[in-house]
Amino acid sequence: MKPVRSAARAMLASIFVISGVRVLIRPGGRVEAARRVTDRVGPLLERTDPRLPTDPETLVRVKAVTDVVAGLALATGRFTRPAAAVLAVGLIPTTYAGHPFWSAPKEERANQQTHFLKNLGLLGGLLLAAADTEGRPNLRYRTTHAVDRSQRSVRRAVRTAKRDAKIAALSATAARKLPLSR
Repeated sequence: MKPVRSAARAMLASIFVISGVRVLIRPGGRVEAARRVTDRVGPLLERTDPRLPTDPETLVRVKAVTDVVAGLALATGRFTRPAAAVLAVGLIPTTYAGHPFWSAPKEERANQQTHFLKNLGLLGGLLLAAADTEGRPNLRYRTTHAVDRSQRSVRRAVRTAKRDAKIAALSATAARKLPLSR
């Protein structure tokens, strides 16, 4: 299954890497679309930390860098779950801002809806990649089973100690009954 996972991750990541590089080179068209989100998020960012950038072009470039880095991590199999989660979170405002089919003119609505649904499909793939443990048990499972094994070991040790104490007590009683030889 490893080659299938590797190929699927590379295919899923490719659109983020390529579009991220393109946006870094020419962010122009994306900046206008991003204003729908940045106009709402900008004041929140300023209140959170005044040093954070709030202009749309910088935010678009930051997202593009994030897409390239997380896409490369996903494609190469490094930090795949966090990389997929980062891409999924970044895809939500991109989809909302970039493909608002609900407010598009009638002649563009079908095209925007197709792109919106394509992004939803990508989001589904990213969520699967973020949840994929590659067949290994997740942390909760491993922790629960480690606790169970520890509890069984403790119970076994208590039973063994009780049995050994009982044998020692019987041996001491039997030893007291033996005549002393001098």
